[in-house]
Amino acid sequence: MYTRIVECHLKPETRDEVENRMRNDVLSVLQKQPGFVDLIALESEDETERLVAISFWNTKHDAERYHRENFSRVSEILKPYPKSDPRVETFHVGHSTAHRISAGKAA
Repeated sequence: MYTRIVECHLKPETRDEVENRMRNDVLSVLQKQPGFVDLIALESEDETERLVAISFWNTKHDAERYHRENFSRVSEILKPYPKSDPRVETFHVGHSTAHRISAGKAA
């Protein structure tokens, strides 16, 4: 399993709008992507303008394909809200109890 972590800082008082766009627009794009597994959006209680989104993918190839073919579409949906470009990091998931995998099973 593979994950993409996208972090950004939102313009003041746009958090509710972003949450609605994530639920209604972004999630529908992601769910149509081959290999998409899940999306978790984290909202900081201390830094109300900070948003972290973690998407899970079956393979690195699936995540890379999404990035090449559709990340710009999702970025366009959310374009009015971040203060600056989002930071994207990618990781191989070594272990996950939620997804019942381990490094051996994912390889």
